[in-house]
Amino acid sequence: MIRCPDCAAELDVDEDEVEEGEILSCPECEAEMEVTQTHPVHVNVISEDDEEEEDEEGEDDLAEKKEGGSVSTSQAI
Repeated sequence: MIRCPDCAAELDVDEDEVEEGEILSCPECEAEMEVTQTHPVHVNVISEDDEEEEDEEGEDDLAEKKEGGSVSTSQAI
């Protein structure tokens, strides 16, 4: 049995049934956590800030590709 690092709720996780890298969700506070070790089970909370940064980076990459595509198109004309 492990506890949610955010709210300390008990999570019913069998270390034989989870895999490293698996994402779990707390039923109480809905925090998402990644399994970092299976015997014994250890988890790290995935912060919302990290997710927002990844989303922003993805949007930046798309914007750069679009800008790059339009620049090369105008140069070709």
